[in-house]
Amino acid sequence: MNSKILVVEEKEQVALLTLNRPEVMNALNFPLLHALRDTLEALRTRMDIRVILITGAGDRAFCSGADLKERATLSPDQVREYIYTIRNLFTFIEFLNKPVIAAVNGLALGGGTELALASDIRIASENATLGLTETRLAIIPGAGGTQRLPRLVGRGKAKELIFTGRRVDAQEALDIHLVNRVCKPEALMEECMKMAAMICETGPIAIEQAKYAINYGLESAIHTGLAIESNAYWVTIPTEDRTEALAAFREKRKPKFQGK
Repeated sequence: MNSKILVVEEKEQVALLTLNRPEVMNALNFPLLHALRDTLEALRTRMDIRVILITGAGDRAFCSGADLKERATLSPDQVREYIYTIRNLFTFIEFLNKPVIAAVNGLALGGGTELALASDIRIASENATLGLTETRLAIIPGAGGTQRLPRLVGRGKAKELIFTGRRVDAQEALDIHLVNRVCKPEALMEECMKMAAMICETGPIAIEQAKYAINYGLESAIHTGLAIESNAYWVTIPTEDRTEALAAFREKRKPKFQGK
């Protein structure tokens, strides 16, 4: 599954995907988008992989967004194809049946911030810089940024950041709830793996249903959201994992979940 532009490593039920174009700050061109899409689609049905972790190669950038050198060569129709491709990919990530953690190790601008926004959890190094800077290029965020950012930081702050194209450092990103945690650069991957390990201790079906309930419930009125939650809960009741959890509690041991 490894390729030159996307490196895939698997360890302890975690798939680490590294955007591997450090010479251009891990910018997203068509080949990288396609590699990321194909890899995630293959991982979707892998029961042995519980968490997806996405980061960028090197210590300068998580992802600097669209590859502007490639963009300059594209026709208007090809630009539309690019936007369609990246928007669908990030939506796929948001609704993937596994938790996705973004390890933001440096610069994350435009599509880079949008990739982080599409992830479930964002952990940033102290040297991270994020921003939806598209308006400074006379365009707007096109991979979900206008929708996901206000849902995280609020309408007013999202408008401020998008209208000005202003960048925020890691501490401000934490203060406005754009990221979940901030840590020293050398500790970033360790912190992400700790988070992933905690998730891997939980029931796989429960995590899938919890993510489903949160994602779809937040887009609904609360009564509809509560119904979605109820239906998701019902899915967990007949599972072997739920029975195993109760048995493990009685026997004072850690449960061994099988995703069944």
